[in-house]
Amino acid sequence: MRRHTTIFILAAVFIATSVLLYLFHFLIFKDPHHIFIYMLGDLAFLPLEVFLVVVVIERILAHREQQATLKKLNMVIGAFFSEVGNELLGRLLGCFEKTGEICQCLAVKGSWSHADFNRAITWAHGFEGSPDVTRIDLQSLRMFLIQKRQFLLALLENPNLLEHERFTDLLWAVFHLSEELELRPSVNDLPAADLRHISGDIKRVYHLLVAEWLYYVEHLKAKYPFLFSLVARTHPFQEHPSPVVN
Repeated sequence: MRRHTTIFILAAVFIATSVLLYLFHFLIFKDPHHIFIYMLGDLAFLPLEVFLVVVVIERILAHREQQATLKKLNMVIGAFFSEVGNELLGRLLGCFEKTGEICQCLAVKGSWSHADFNRAITWAHGFEGSPDVTRIDLQSLRMFLIQKRQFLLALLENPNLLEHERFTDLLWAVFHLSEELELRPSVNDLPAADLRHISGDIKRVYHLLVAEWLYYVEHLKAKYPFLFSLVARTHPFQEHPSPVVN
């Protein structure tokens, strides 16, 4: 309410100032014809001025601000994959029976084009494979996520995440899986129902993780080829990942 009152007061002040200036002009020059000519000319130009300022310039500034925010966010995403994401990609890959199919569809190469990334992203979004948690070391995964808990919490506090709902969903999924494993006194000899529950959490994480990883790697290929080169040599979806350039 106070904000609206302030706007009304400012509007009244500006209108009164304009009327006083026109009155001052009339008292000096005694020429109402000249006043109305310029007043009409100013009013005729006003819609164009509003269009240029509000629509064109504001959109340009908003676009530049959005690009700056996305650049900062991509740095956050890069930190996530360096600290947590890349490790999870490799650890959780062993849960799935169709490991060969996953590697075949996600084996990013330096020659990949935008169409290749789109095809892989479409496959990732439609992937329905169910993980078998008995095929991985849950205790090792539990310890890894507990060690990264503070890092994940720090990422969730980043205000730039509000601009990226997809990555926020991924962080929440990873954080939830971390909590599920941490709150159990032991992940050994869990009942079948509980293993199915954890399997569902892992499936959610991997589904979001793979898709986000593909978006991120394509961004690196377009903007940072030297970083993309390292990812293409070390990602877990190839037979012999190695940072060594051959």
